[in-house]
Amino acid sequence: MTKEQEIMDFLYEKVFGPILNSKEAPLSIKNGVNLTIGRMNEFSAKKMIRYFWSALATDNAIKFSKKLKAENLPRFEDVFEEFRDRFNDEWLKK
Repeated sequence: MTKEQEIMDFLYEKVFGPILNSKEAPLSIKNGVNLTIGRMNEFSAKKMIRYFWSALATDNAIKFSKKLKAENLPRFEDVFEEFRDRFNDEWLKK
């Protein structure tokens, strides 16, 4: 398995999948998740990690995160500690 696939598998399990499989999640949120997936699929593992961290801090990301929270859906913020511990510089060098 590639490092990129490992990151995407983690995010599908923890964030993307639960949102995309939710019957209650609004279509606008599902579309936003699909855009994020599309962007991330174009990146190397190192860039995926950078994207994850930038997605916690940009104005658009913060607004989207608030929408997810209002709908009680998983967010990057909910998994950032596990992501940080798992996908770090040491892991990239393996």
